[in-house]
Amino acid sequence: MLKSLVIRLNRYSSKNLIPNMTSSLTCSICFNDSMLITDQESGEIVCSSCGQVVSDTIQQSLEGVTTSGSSKLGNDNNNRAVGMPISVARHDMGLATLIGKADKDASGRRLDAAMRTTMERLRAWDYRTQIHTPTDRNLKTAFSQLDKLKDKLALPNSAIEKAAYIYRKAQERGMVRGRTIRSVLAATSYIVCREMGISRTLKDIAMAADVRPKDLSRTYRLLVFELDLKVPIIDPMKAIARIANKAELRETTKRQAINIMYEVTKRELSAGKDPMGLAASVLYLASHMTRDYTTQIDIAEAAAVTEVTLRNRSRDLRDKLKLLN
Repeated sequence: MLKSLVIRLNRYSSKNLIPNMTSSLTCSICFNDSMLITDQESGEIVCSSCGQVVSDTIQQSLEGVTTSGSSKLGNDNNNRAVGMPISVARHDMGLATLIGKADKDASGRRLDAAMRTTMERLRAWDYRTQIHTPTDRNLKTAFSQLDKLKDKLALPNSAIEKAAYIYRKAQERGMVRGRTIRSVLAATSYIVCREMGISRTLKDIAMAADVRPKDLSRTYRLLVFELDLKVPIIDPMKAIARIANKAELRETTKRQAINIMYEVTKRELSAGKDPMGLAASVLYLASHMTRDYTTQIDIAEAAAVTEVTLRNRSRDLRDKLKLLN
């Protein structure tokens, strides 16, 4: 019995036909109630033996089929009644109407000249009402640039949602006035990367947003102070893996650098230090300990720091941790 049921499920799943196992109806021709199937699209109960339509409405909902048309048995149908989800990264939250440009009615017939003129006027006014205020125009421009910044930095959708939320708060406080939209968006993106632990430095975001690092830093400090944000510090452990991959260091060097960094954080020697410069100096010391020799120039370029910073940090850590003695 179970085997025959599985065979019937496999046969009907590709056609959106599911066996009707809950209805008490019986076919009036072959008098068989075990061969009834339910068509979820048309809502008909049909006899699979003779083709008789037993009922044109679904009397009981089949267990395992959701109201959106998707089956728990693995048969995912098109959710035609589901629209775009609400998102704060859109200027209208995704709730505005949209009048299509097709000049046909619901039946597929072409509209007459008078109705086409009316629809064009409605379409124009619908577009104007969505960006009627300066705030809406500002948000539309900002979120369009935020979408481009997302592609450049490869940020997840959750990060973009949080960045859009912070930008809306800054826009309500009037902090965008007198500043470029790109610098505020770059600052919000940097704040989100710090909060979510995404390995993106301030220079990376400044380069992707095409703003000066100095302007980005100034806007970042303003947002943190005015919005009272608690931004965590950058984890230098994540910077080690990033620099090691760029400098093409061995795995043993990376593991040794992690051990040294753990000791550095334990003794609180990382306070007030640039995470990228600190990670670069730790990797430089670890490369000498594992005999994976590399030059200071290569590690400094991979970490985007100067050689002077690398030498000073390495000398300080070597003296305090008694390394390479």
